[in-house]
Amino acid sequence: TSYRVVKKDHDFEIRDYAPHVLAETIAEGDMGQAGNSSFGVLFRYISGRNQSQTKVAMTAPVSQQPMGEKISMTAPVSQQRVQDKWVVSFAMPASYTLETLPKPTDARVTLRQIPARRMASVTYSGFWTEKNYTQHKLELETWIRANGYSASGEPVLARYNAPFTPWFLRRNEVLIAISTTH
Repeated sequence: TSYRVVKKDHDFEIRDYAPHVLAETIAEGDMGQAGNSSFGVLFRYISGRNQSQTKVAMTAPVSQQPMGEKISMTAPVSQQRVQDKWVVSFAMPASYTLETLPKPTDARVTLRQIPARRMASVTYSGFWTEKNYTQHKLELETWIRANGYSASGEPVLARYNAPFTPWFLRRNEVLIAISTTH
């Protein structure tokens, strides 16, 4: 997902994101279980489990017997809490629109257009735990208020690395949509 950095302050940033499309699915369980179970559902969609008859260049790993169009894997994998569930999403490459993306054949996968928006972010490394996420979410919320902004959306956890990446090399972010209060 393309963005422009408007302000940088150590691990915090204000970013302007371009409109983009998400492929997403809803999962239950704790944060880690939801992320792991949803990854396969979304990965199968980009690997060809969709209704398109068109083949595109393969840049992401795919299963041995793909069906339909293959879509490039883009980082990050994002997760957002909705009541007691998690919405897990892959950002689709910018070359696609809602109209040109192949339709999912798995009813658990939905496509959603996201408008241009301004987001505040905090970047950190470490394990994908609820404790780590909550700590950084609180730091970001405090930083947002201290810098004259207000949250205008729910927090999103973004993970940029594969599960086998050592914890100290992982890039994680918490992002919150914001609006200016001054």
